[in-house]
Amino acid sequence: MRTKSTAAQIKAEPPDEDTGESGVFTAYASVFGNVDSYGEIVMPGAFKADLERWAEKGDPIPLLFGHNMGDPDFNIGHLLSAEEDDVGLLVKAQIDLDSPKGPYTYKLLKERRISQMSFAFDVVDGARSQRPKADGDGEDEVFELKTLKLHEVSVVPLGANQETDVLMVKAGRALSSKNESSLRGAYEAIGQVLDTLPPAESSEKSPAAHRRNLAAADALSAELSLH
Repeated sequence: MRTKSTAAQIKAEPPDEDTGESGVFTAYASVFGNVDSYGEIVMPGAFKADLERWAEKGDPIPLLFGHNMGDPDFNIGHLLSAEEDDVGLLVKAQIDLDSPKGPYTYKLLKERRISQMSFAFDVVDGARSQRPKADGDGEDEVFELKTLKLHEVSVVPLGANQETDVLMVKAGRALSSKNESSLRGAYEAIGQVLDTLPPAESSEKSPAAHRRNLAAADALSAELSLH
């Protein structure tokens, strides 16, 4: 089994007003026709037969972090859809926001601190070919990947192919109900403390502490207002 990675660009999208879904992003997991750093080219139609196999099985294609198949914590979601178009393999992925690493991975994607996609595969059919060099001086030998068996798609820190875009990321919040309750409780507690402090104590005896409390309250308020 091998892996192949692609660079990504992330564009945030407002939450879906009808479904309220979050943790969703759309990306090209692979692109067709360009030579990557391994000297390989994924050809149009390379995924067609295996996508049909996945559809017949009825199982979701896994979404992992870093191709880590040995730790269930790194199984961060699944693909909602996968199809070939003129550009490459277009996938719509759902990150499991209840999984240990899902919410943070989603945060990293939205903040563009991670911007790479990859997929694990076996080569079913391939062939060597010649392609003109970019400078027009002679030809390069490349390997055309004509039919692939897809095992999973991953979010990764670094990719080999720099031509794939993450098209959109749903901007829904990743807070669980438990975390939201904790934040609201902390916010209310800070507000109660500030309300009971006399002016002299809050502004004269401990101005730095008062400012820290106000900043914390403001930060919690902003976090909750985004939910």
